[in-house]
Amino acid sequence: MFFLDEVKRLGLGLLLGIPLLAGILALFEYTDHYAWLYCWAAVAVFSLVMQYIAPTWIMPLFNKFTPLESGELKEAILRYAHSVNFPITNVSVMDGSKRSSKSNAFFTGFGRNKRIALFDTLIEKHNVAEMVAVLAHEIGHYKKKHVLQGVIIGILHMGVIFFLLSLLLGSPGLYQAFYLTQMPIYAGLLFFALLYTPIELAFSVLMQMISRRNEYEADHFAAETIDEPVSLIEALKKLSTTNLSNLTPHPFYVFLNYSHPPLLQRVQAIHDIKRKE
Repeated sequence: MFFLDEVKRLGLGLLLGIPLLAGILALFEYTDHYAWLYCWAAVAVFSLVMQYIAPTWIMPLFNKFTPLESGELKEAILRYAHSVNFPITNVSVMDGSKRSSKSNAFFTGFGRNKRIALFDTLIEKHNVAEMVAVLAHEIGHYKKKHVLQGVIIGILHMGVIFFLLSLLLGSPGLYQAFYLTQMPIYAGLLFFALLYTPIELAFSVLMQMISRRNEYEADHFAAETIDEPVSLIEALKKLSTTNLSNLTPHPFYVFLNYSHPPLLQRVQAIHDIKRKE
């Protein structure tokens, strides 16, 4: 399975990455000083298309998705989604257990054609109330516009990258620093990747801060809209156990690397919500 996954990833990388990279090189090679704008627009459209087709065409290459059987869990999920005015067409179960014991739940699809995907490990290790709490958290991301925010930030991020790239590709000093007498575009891309790393580190820290804030907001939404907020706490504890999370990470490491707040801080925030009520 490991080698098959690697072959699939390599194949997708070649199929999708080579035309995209060739297009970027061609735009910088043969267009004017607005090449970075053309590249930005092309990659932005490519990213949006990938988000649309990935759930239908790419994810099934790696995992099997089957409809959730009718029963208490499906009824509870649909009932909660209706209570918060979140339309869902179907609920799927993903065979995540064939690769890992980790648990998760996520959404696929756009607009009114949203679908919920549940890891089979999540269903196995959580009761109905806890499952609804996990999904309430994910729905909270949609309700708080975090998904749209992520798309916008991602597109702006690409714009900054291509603008800086355009400045460096036209700088003779960049190539001279690496002892090149000519200015080939492909070499400029490589040099830019090396020089951009510290800028990307600073940007990633900012993104982690925004992500942690969004996680608190999604927890808040879930705690306020489910019947038993304690179910969210219990679900987070179980997820932390199965995903082998560090309960006491160093605050500076959290600042640099964590997209989610540590469990103890999330639990404390949920308790604070309950006390205010």
